[in-house]
Amino acid sequence: PASTVLPVLVMACDRSTVRRCLDKLLRYRPSAQRFPVIVSQDCGHAETARVIASYGDAVAHIRQPDLSDIPVPAEHRKFQGYYKIARHYRWALGQVFRTFRYRAAIVVEDDLEVAPDFFEYFQAAFPLLLADRSLWCVSAWNDNGKEQMVDVGQAELLYRTDFFPGLGWLLLAELWDELEPKWPRAFWDDWMRQPEQRRDRSCVRPEVSRTMTFGRKGVSHGQFFDQYLKFIKLNDRFVPFTQLDLSYLKKEEYERSFLPKVYAAPEVRVEELQGNRRRELGAVRLQYSGRDSFKAFAKALGLMDDLKSGVPRAGYRGIVSFVYRGRRVYLAPPSDWTGYDPSWS
Repeated sequence: PASTVLPVLVMACDRSTVRRCLDKLLRYRPSAQRFPVIVSQDCGHAETARVIASYGDAVAHIRQPDLSDIPVPAEHRKFQGYYKIARHYRWALGQVFRTFRYRAAIVVEDDLEVAPDFFEYFQAAFPLLLADRSLWCVSAWNDNGKEQMVDVGQAELLYRTDFFPGLGWLLLAELWDELEPKWPRAFWDDWMRQPEQRRDRSCVRPEVSRTMTFGRKGVSHGQFFDQYLKFIKLNDRFVPFTQLDLSYLKKEEYERSFLPKVYAAPEVRVEELQGNRRRELGAVRLQYSGRDSFKAFAKALGLMDDLKSGVPRAGYRGIVSFVYRGRRVYLAPPSDWTGYDPSWS
């Protein structure tokens, strides 16, 4: 796997600030041979095309050929952008896996800046993705990765999550074989989060994000950006992941170690957390009983409180791990948890 070529597919449109994304990718990549950068441009925006062209042979520039408007239901007219994004993803991933015939690919968008160990992380996690069929992606992103909610001293810490995070993610060609025939017309990332696509598989995600987004302008008009995204902590310390043993992330091993750790943590009430009481306990667990209590606790503690097909952001078996006022907290369902309820969305 160390010799496998992992291309980075950069999804671009009309942001000439793609330069910020490309500069960091090219600065940090350890090898042009092992990590070719392919920029796929939609929209036909001339200024963005000039910026991409200015990199010469350092990146491959491919252009989405179909720029036509997409017929959408009247009530979706304002979502035309999401239809175009889904069409672009389908075309670009088709190029990577069908035309260039790569074994796997790392997907980023033009408004992401990557961490110094971005490539190291994906290179180390790739063999895990090959070996463990219960994984379907590796993501660079922690949805609850605001600076005060992560342990920057544990930048090497990785988790399994049932939530598809996106925002810098690695997939295998086999996954594209599975998804391409049924690829959706719009809202591709939420579609990925549906049980029919996820099929009880998980992704790997970091404690400290290896990407951050600087793109307030986009089809979602800054939704979430001002509230969460601009506060995400980008890792700045290089972790030599390829020299670490990541086997703890394999499903059986992970459940053997992570679940007992969560359920052995003493249970506290949200008021005790907010009042910074019971400091002597170290890591603690806050138990929620249903959708409403999950959302109330998440809101009170500054976590993202939305659920997609019943799965909380960054959650694994319903458990969300984060730091609150300097201590580890597990927001968790009861230990006899039986699975996600898609009506919790």
